[in-house]
Amino acid sequence: MNLTHIFPFKSKKLKSKSNNVAKDLAIAFLEYRLLYVNAIFEIIALMKPVQLKDSSVSDAIDTPNSETCISNSNYTSLRCFDLYKLHSWAGGLTEFADGRNQESTSEAVNAYYSAALIGMAYDDPELAANALTLTSLEILAAKMWWHVKEGENLYEEDFTKENRMMGVLWSNKRDSGLWFAPAAWKECRLGIQLLPLVPISEVLFSDVDYVKELVDWTLLALNREGVEEGWKGFVYALQGIYDNESGLKNVRSLNGFDDGNSLTNLLWWIHSRSDKK
Repeated sequence: MNLTHIFPFKSKKLKSKSNNVAKDLAIAFLEYRLLYVNAIFEIIALMKPVQLKDSSVSDAIDTPNSETCISNSNYTSLRCFDLYKLHSWAGGLTEFADGRNQESTSEAVNAYYSAALIGMAYDDPELAANALTLTSLEILAAKMWWHVKEGENLYEEDFTKENRMMGVLWSNKRDSGLWFAPAAWKECRLGIQLLPLVPISEVLFSDVDYVKELVDWTLLALNREGVEEGWKGFVYALQGIYDNESGLKNVRSLNGFDDGNSLTNLLWWIHSRSDKK
């Protein structure tokens, strides 16, 4: 896999054996793919650091960070990250009538968070610092544009009254629905802006008052027929931030979990919230 299109960092700790640059610019890599690839590399780095540095996986991490890639005029220096809006766009090289768009802010946050973990695993402070800076900016943008709070006047009164979470934000419009779900599926809107559930999630959803607004808004949608258990798990995870007992009870009642999530992960999350105010 060549991540040249989306990986914006140059690691000084990893030495690439290849300067191959992707030729097919029609491939539109998305930044939410990066987080899962980076997370795998970071875990391997912690478990097998010596073997990883001598393997082809090292090439996969460092190839998009080569001087050839960084200086290539086909790519902006930070790939999907917009230094004017201070958040990522998910469309890659694909053109849309309504401009660029971003659906899952949490996956964008985790793309840079996981890159920071790679920097930490390889004792590369520059990589970690750059990635954490983008992580912070992505979180601030998500809270501003995607998290819709009661009483705020960023959006029109009718929209704010009916919504607690953005669906897809475009350059020229906003959608309450998602690429894969209509606006009424509120649990999907909450879930796609939360997954994957990891330590950085508590920073993305640090506003407890807003979290309660969001969960209360979403819980009514769970009475709809056909709601998948996996999406319920994300709702109950946030519920556990302010109502630990109810969140734990609801998590234990689930009989299925989203891909990449599990009962173990949800129990870790719920119990690690129990001592927080």
